[in-house]
Amino acid sequence: MVEQPSGTSTPEETQDLAATLGQIAEQSSEMVSDFLKDNYGIDYATQIDPLNIGGAFLELTTRLMTNPAILVQAQMSLWKSHMDLWQSTTRRMMGQEVEPTIAPDHHDRRFKDEAWQDNELFDYIKQSYLLSARWLRSTVQTLHGKDEHEAEKIDFFTRQFVDALAPSNFLVTNPEVLRATMESGGQNLLKGLEHLLHDLRRGGGQLKISMTDDEAFALGGNVAITPGKVVFQNDLMQLIQYSPATEKVAARPVLIVPPWINKYYILDLRPDNSFIRWMVDQGQTVFCISWVNPDETLAQKSFEDYMFEGPLAAIDIIQKATGQKDVNAIGYCLGGTLLSVTLAYLAAKKKPLVNSATFIATLTDFSEPGELGVFIDEEQVALLEEKMAEQGYLDGKEMAATFNLLRANDLIWSFVVNNYLLGKEPFPFDLLYWNEDATRMPAAMHSFYLRKMYLENLLAVPGGVTLGGVPIDLAKIETPVYMVSAKEDHIAPWRSTYLAVDLFNGPVHFVLTAAGHVAGVVNPPETSKYAYWTNSRRAKHPETWYKNAKKHKGSWWSDWARWLHKHQGKDVPARNPGDGKVKAIEDAPGSYVKVSAKAS
Repeated sequence: MVEQPSGTSTPEETQDLAATLGQIAEQSSEMVSDFLKDNYGIDYATQIDPLNIGGAFLELTTRLMTNPAILVQAQMSLWKSHMDLWQSTTRRMMGQEVEPTIAPDHHDRRFKDEAWQDNELFDYIKQSYLLSARWLRSTVQTLHGKDEHEAEKIDFFTRQFVDALAPSNFLVTNPEVLRATMESGGQNLLKGLEHLLHDLRRGGGQLKISMTDDEAFALGGNVAITPGKVVFQNDLMQLIQYSPATEKVAARPVLIVPPWINKYYILDLRPDNSFIRWMVDQGQTVFCISWVNPDETLAQKSFEDYMFEGPLAAIDIIQKATGQKDVNAIGYCLGGTLLSVTLAYLAAKKKPLVNSATFIATLTDFSEPGELGVFIDEEQVALLEEKMAEQGYLDGKEMAATFNLLRANDLIWSFVVNNYLLGKEPFPFDLLYWNEDATRMPAAMHSFYLRKMYLENLLAVPGGVTLGGVPIDLAKIETPVYMVSAKEDHIAPWRSTYLAVDLFNGPVHFVLTAAGHVAGVVNPPETSKYAYWTNSRRAKHPETWYKNAKKHKGSWWSDWARWLHKHQGKDVPARNPGDGKVKAIEDAPGSYVKVSAKAS
């Protein structure tokens, strides 16, 4: 006999559960109806929100139907797998030890509850789902006849479909949710509905899932708290100079160019994981750009404007503030892409203003952009441009939704289960607070970025783009470069970032860190959480580089500090922000970073 999950073992309890769910359904219907009518004027009883089925799924269905032989073969394979599963489940119910027909990936946290393994029914549901998911994705991947981009798009959205149908996402097939429902008398579901309505309200009618407790964090309070001053500002950025923590500092200051897709304080979260705080403690004079959160008044700001009003303006102020003629620059993600064009511009102008450059998770050759490429083709870019033309910018919510889809199980469905089915409050997590603090993108700049770099890959072509009247050629960059990329990065895949090794003409020290785009970067040495790989020999292909690389325990920060030491110059007395020719405007983190797009 199949062992029943805790809380559903007797007929009486099953009847109680059914009655409870019936009451919750009735209350839920009333709550949703009242919410839609009061807030959006929608009569739930008469108006239906139509289901929008994407072109990728339509294409998927068409291709399946036009390949009957492949479909029959796939169906036979699926049937055999399910027969194997049925037989192994039967043997297990008879008390035999059996190996699972299929097991989830060890990174898959959807099935961490013990009942998914210990209970035969839920183990069967889990394995049945995994078999069907594998079948659907493999079947799609075997179909031919379309270009590579179309195939990647179909595979990506097939995975979204498969992830959405996971049994962990539904009440009656999630043992943890069933347990919580019985133990609380269904209060978890009512609480979950309150969370759902709250998230609909804060998203202006669109579901904006709460990933963390927003009220647990405050900029300048418990995140972005490294002491410093804003010493300059213009339309696009504020420049922060951080207060020294040592009596002596390196002569050559450090300039950080963060991405403006998100806010700079990913590098300055809490004191124990702040890269900026750690650099200051290492005796560096640190400056960081804090980009504005643009509105429609900045719609015409271009990529060229970001270069002139960003790093070039910052270097000019740093020269005045410190008396040092050049800087060691750091560019993260899109900020690194901007740093690369800035270096090429300076090289063409024969202005040696950057002594060394560090690129963190940065794309310069966009020929293989990873899964983000699924969202970038002529049709989709044209649609984005149409939207941006109406409001002057790309809404931060759209950017956030795109990035969340790249890791849907972790950044969407886990919160659906936690917040709406289990009825739990979101856990306070600084990184997720930052992740939700979305930024907008000016229309002119973003159109240029998507077309010239992602669509046409012109940054990798000498003279492919022109900024400030200068044809940009990355081969002119002879600046010493430190490149760090993350092994599991979904936004800037490390094999793609590695292509810059052949684009730059100066010495390049490439380092690969474990984890992803953020976790692999924000990895202080004290935690010893991840490893990193180095290889002093330059290789043509990333796989060759990795095959011969040496693995090190700990954080890449320590390796970078050793590399930077060769470029930082002799020690000089510590510099306090505002003491020199450049006066302080306000305390860090400044006012620009506090402009929120959450209500947009």
